[in-house]
Amino acid sequence: MSPKRTAAIVLRQFYLLRGSPVRILPMLGWVAIDIVLWGFISRYLNTVASAGFNFVPALLGAVLLWDFLVRVMQGVTTALLEDVWSRNFLNIFATPLSISEYVSGLVVTSTATSLVGLSVMLVLATSVFGLSFFAYGLLLVPFLLVLFLFGVALGIFGCALLLRMGPAAEWLIWPIPAVLSPLACVFYPLSALPRWLQYPARLLPPSYVFEAMRNIVSGRAVSGLALMLSAGLALSYILLAGWFLTRVYKYVVRSGLIARYSAESLS
Repeated sequence: MSPKRTAAIVLRQFYLLRGSPVRILPMLGWVAIDIVLWGFISRYLNTVASAGFNFVPALLGAVLLWDFLVRVMQGVTTALLEDVWSRNFLNIFATPLSISEYVSGLVVTSTATSLVGLSVMLVLATSVFGLSFFAYGLLLVPFLLVLFLFGVALGIFGCALLLRMGPAAEWLIWPIPAVLSPLACVFYPLSALPRWLQYPARLLPPSYVFEAMRNIVSGRAVSGLALMLSAGLALSYILLAGWFLTRVYKYVVRSGLIARYSAESLS
């Protein structure tokens, strides 16, 4: 894999963002709307709930972390979709660029844009709603790292679906975070799920992250073993997603589907 070719994809995405404010607005606007909406919901719940429990770190903090994961995933898949929509996808792969170099460039770009969105969310949540996320210091780093890795895995998996099923697969990709969120236990503990649902939930790295976050908010100890397990799961999903994407890419090249890329390319 050539770092120069990966850097070329990153540079291309940078030029696209610089030349189109329309691409920058959703990166900042949607995260701001989410924080403002859930921030006011958290404040309202504080007024009607029993004294002594603060919904701002428990609810708004969970929204912030989950939004970060979603932005990482969508940063990868949306960039590929833009190449598909602009009919530029085949032009890119007419060059010596490999699929791993292309996706690595998208991941780097997604990392940068997601960090920008995270900064906006932190500023709003801290200055407007008093969310003291910075008080947790370095404890926040492993949470964000696990969510980032799992978001990358979901993004790579979404790219593989697009390659295999065509542009129509975008309707399968957008709902992925919403489908996983009940099992990720974003807003409630793992014990709130029926026992038969707890087993698949334990296979998702975010469930460990949000359980640990709730423990911190409640003043309880955080299990280092659980965080290590979540990091191991996230890395495993990245490897599986990369393997799946490579297999799909080889198939669409060998079968010719990549040359007749369309929403109907299902066989």
